[in-house]
Amino acid sequence: MSQSPTLGVLLRRLLEHLDGAVEEAYATAGLDYRPRYTPVVLALREQGPSPIRAIAERTGVSHSATSQTVSQMTRQGLVKLKAGDDGRERIVELTAASKRLLPQLEQHWAATAKAAKSLEKDIATPLAAVLSDALSALERKSFASRIHEAQSSATKVRKSR
Repeated sequence: MSQSPTLGVLLRRLLEHLDGAVEEAYATAGLDYRPRYTPVVLALREQGPSPIRAIAERTGVSHSATSQTVSQMTRQGLVKLKAGDDGRERIVELTAASKRLLPQLEQHWAATAKAAKSLEKDIATPLAAVLSDALSALERKSFASRIHEAQSSATKVRKSR
């Protein structure tokens, strides 16, 4: 009897399919660019130079993950960092090189959005709606709380036997 894949395995496999195809499209176009850069680029395009904290808040990505992404982007010359007013805060800004890439990236983003709509036509429930609903539910009650409750109820069942 084979066990069904867990939610985490399914999500990782889905992300591998999606990000893998997007990375391949960038590579085919000769772009050294990662899908994880897009939220940062979009935030900076919309709000201009910003602290990492503000980018993290705007994108819904953790400060740590945003900082790691910004570090990678800095090494690739896509963003530059400057000190904020208080000296502790780092302000992130798009470089001239990344600004020149924007038209090409926007074409890729439009194609990716069209591909996502095509995928959603092939599945019973729109994936974006399912993911949004899941994230909303987790904001109301974390997965950690749900695990704790499941462990507590399993302990109570064992003790009542």
